[in-house]
Amino acid sequence: MSKQVLIISSSPRKGGNSDTLCDQFMKGATEAGNRVEKIRLADLKIEYCSACYACKKTGHCVKRDDMEQVIEKMRAADVVVLATPVYFYTMCAQMKTMIDRTLGGVQTSGLENKEFYLIATAADGKAAMERTVDGLRGYLECMPGAKEMGVVYGAGAWQIGDVQKNAAFDEAYQMGQNVC
Repeated sequence: MSKQVLIISSSPRKGGNSDTLCDQFMKGATEAGNRVEKIRLADLKIEYCSACYACKKTGHCVKRDDMEQVIEKMRAADVVVLATPVYFYTMCAQMKTMIDRTLGGVQTSGLENKEFYLIATAADGKAAMERTVDGLRGYLECMPGAKEMGVVYGAGAWQIGDVQKNAAFDEAYQMGQNVC
């Protein structure tokens, strides 16, 4: 049975290392017969959360921007891939902003029981990415019924294209292939 897969690439660089791993995951998942969509947060207008907590009362964010479509795509997906480059030992600002803005969506139904895959890339080694992965796992703990299905660590990827010479390149493809 095919699944609806949403890949959320937070790389500010189109074709950057984490974005490339998203493409590899997408290739594998598509070849496995899944319906796959990739969105690039850098192409969207998403404002910061202002912690007004209106979402707790209304069930949705009062801000009207591209985050509304991201939430709807997340609701429609069976599988969500969160991909981020690692800057200063944490996720990039685009990913953190998107995560913060899902607060209103988590208050209402539709985001529970999703399967999640995590992708992180960094110039440093795997150990340097653990804080980032822990932060993403903390987010998953807030998502009712979320299941972590796998993590791709794109270590040693600094310049665009470095990840193509990395074991993570094949791992992302294989994880995509395993979505079923």
